[in-house]
Amino acid sequence: MSDAYVALEGGSVVEARCRSPGTARGELVFTTAYTGYEESLTDPSYEEQILTFSYPLIGNYGVREERFESSRVHPRAVVARELTEDVADWMTEEDVPAIDHLDTRDLVGEIREGGAMKCGIAAGPDATPADAKAELADCKGMSEHTEIGEQVSVTRRKTYNPEGDTDVALVDCGAKDSIIESLVERDATVHVLPHDTSTAAVSNLEPDVLFVSNGPGDPVNFEAAQHLVSEFAGEVPLAGICLGQQIIAAALGGTTEKMDFGHRGVNQPVRDLRTDKVVMTTQNHGYTVADPGRLDVTQVNVNDDTPEGLESEELDIITRQYHPEANPGPHDTLDFFDDVLDMTGRRTPVAAD
Repeated sequence: MSDAYVALEGGSVVEARCRSPGTARGELVFTTAYTGYEESLTDPSYEEQILTFSYPLIGNYGVREERFESSRVHPRAVVARELTEDVADWMTEEDVPAIDHLDTRDLVGEIREGGAMKCGIAAGPDATPADAKAELADCKGMSEHTEIGEQVSVTRRKTYNPEGDTDVALVDCGAKDSIIESLVERDATVHVLPHDTSTAAVSNLEPDVLFVSNGPGDPVNFEAAQHLVSEFAGEVPLAGICLGQQIIAAALGGTTEKMDFGHRGVNQPVRDLRTDKVVMTTQNHGYTVADPGRLDVTQVNVNDDTPEGLESEELDIITRQYHPEANPGPHDTLDFFDDVLDMTGRRTPVAAD
C-alpha cells in the first residue's frame, strides 16, 4: 500500500513509499551521479528543487559528515528507486521528505521529455494524492524565487586561512565548501562575502581576485553580484563557477537562458576549443549562458555545445560552468584553481600528495 505521492505539473500522480514524512514543493530535477549522494544532498545549488537520483540504490556506503558540502540538506525532497536506512534516517533528522519504491527511470524519462517541472510531494501515513496536488498548486517556478540568494548565502563575512598568500573575495551565492577548500589548499586567504555585498565592502578588502560562486536559481535574481562584476571588471581579476559564470557574463553584456532539464551529474564531457582536449566534469545547473557578451567562449559541452568556459585576457577573467572542485566527480579540472590564482602572479603551488 502506497503512503507517498508525487503530483507532476503534467497532471499525473505517481505512487511511492514514504521513507521520511512530510510535504514539499519544488522544481523536479534529476542527477545521473551514482556516487556522491552526500555531496549532492548538501549542495546549495539544489535549493528549492526536488532531487531525483537516476541511480537505483542511494546510500550504499553510508553517510559521513566530512563529505558534506554545506551545513544542511538543500533539496526540498528526495526521490530514489531505493534509499538505505542511513539516508532515510538522515532525511528524517533533517525534516526533509524522502520517498522510494517508484520507477525513477520513468520519472527521469518524463523530465527529459517535458523538461524540469514543478511538482508536489506528500509522504506519510495520512498522505493523499490531494495533498500532493495541493503542494503542486502552490509551487513557484525557479525564476520566481527572487530572494533565493538569502536562503543560501552567509549573512556576514567569514575568513578562511587569514595568513594566506593571495586574498580572494568570494561572493557567496550558494558556495560549496570544497570550492573554499580548493583555494585554501593553494594558500589563498578566502573572504566569503554575502551575495548582496556592497562595492565598498569589496574595495575595503583590496582583494587579489573577485570570485563569484555557484548557487541556485535564475542568475537575473542576483543583481548585487552582477553590479560587483560591472564595478570591478578590468580592475581586479575575476573568476566564477557555475552560477558565477552566468552572473559574470550577464554583467558584461551577455544573456542567460533556462535549459530544458539542465546538466546534473559527474560524467559531462567538455571540450577545450584551443587544445581540442576533452575532459570529464561534474555539473549541476539549470541555466546557461546564451550570449557571452564581452567574454570569449573557450570550452563547450560536447553533447549540446553550451558554453562551459569563458575568458577575457584583457579583463583578467576566467569562468567555468562545471564544478572544477569535483566533489563528487572526476578530478580532470582541478587546475582551474591554479589558473585563477595565476592571474594574480602570486600563486603558491599545491603541495604534492
